[in-house]
Amino acid sequence: MSEPVKTFIVDALQVRVYANINDLAKDAAKEARMQIQQAVSSAGKCAVILATGNSQIKFLEILTTTPSIDWSKVTFFHMDEYLGIDKEHHASFRKFLSERVAKKVNPYLFNYIEGDALEPIDECTRYTNLLKAQPINLCCLGIGENGHLAFNDPPVAKFDDPHWVKIVKLDLKCRQQQVGEGHFPHLPAVPQYAITLTIPALCSAQKMICVAPERRKAQAVKDTLTGPIDPSCPASILRKCPHAILFLDTESAALL
Repeated sequence: MSEPVKTFIVDALQVRVYANINDLAKDAAKEARMQIQQAVSSAGKCAVILATGNSQIKFLEILTTTPSIDWSKVTFFHMDEYLGIDKEHHASFRKFLSERVAKKVNPYLFNYIEGDALEPIDECTRYTNLLKAQPINLCCLGIGENGHLAFNDPPVAKFDDPHWVKIVKLDLKCRQQQVGEGHFPHLPAVPQYAITLTIPALCSAQKMICVAPERRKAQAVKDTLTGPIDPSCPASILRKCPHAILFLDTESAALL
């Protein structure tokens, strides 16, 4: 069984705590499956935004092997990409999602952010238009160690951002996380800029599933749920989202 050991609500946000990451991932994948099936049943198609990062691996592994999903009706987007690296770079989010999702389920379409586009501002416009071309049925996201959502780090996060996709400079703690997760050998190798979906774009989804396991996320989770709702902890905006569910394990919930 993958039942939560504890559930509660903070402001408008549903929170579920699980004994371990496997139970968390199973239940989050079940919730995602139901949302995808509902969209396909009612509209004949589904649009999904996915996150990347080590904390998402188990969830994506289970989701992509979940039965009863007609992936041929699903269009995928992702939420960020480093500026200036190509799709074959080992740390590219395009590569991560191509290998862990697209090649496994053969979706109708996977719209990738071209981080190495010759004109990145135009790329932001192109991707914005793709996102706005249909309702976003599901957004599967995580929380960074600095509380970011996508690459909306505290210095650049705006809850009322007028943009849906923009170029941002990455926070030092965010770049250090990329080294800590093993994606880059040292800090100077981590790009300083990225293209990211903004918080309004992420929150526009009909359903939000936030998967945030592991002890290293405990402080960010505490700040998200107990601090002010403020861009100093971008993930705190989830407390204003009744359509969101935050999935934690006992490690990430340790400071609550």
